[in-house]
Amino acid sequence: MIQASVKSIQCCDSVHIVEFDFCGQMLSMMSLELDESIKIGMRVLLNVNPSHVALGLEPMQTSHSNVLTSQIKSIDLGKLISYVSLEVGKCEELGAIITSKSLKKLGLKEGGNVCAFIKASEISIAKVLG
Repeated sequence: MIQASVKSIQCCDSVHIVEFDFCGQMLSMMSLELDESIKIGMRVLLNVNPSHVALGLEPMQTSHSNVLTSQIKSIDLGKLISYVSLEVGKCEELGAIITSKSLKKLGLKEGGNVCAFIKASEISIAKVLG
């Protein structure tokens, strides 16, 4: 889980788009059921499944609402899949699970820079901190 603060909430036809500040970078979440107690300025813990985080070497035009510039903190290389630990804005860690083939194809190494791509529908609020 990652900590963020609510920056804006938009609603139309029961669809909510919530924007968060996450280590100085913006994240967007799409939700059909947003708890009415969620308000701008609140600190929250967000759920982001590491298997729903795509990695790339540079920002690009894509349908992903969230593109986070990060540095690779560590890599747990497996035979088929690998876990990549990312440091976002020097303040928080985010994980990504990708195939080992993709890891090698991109030439990812510890300390290297990478962009993490996350669809807005893949983020959820796990807990309100206040």
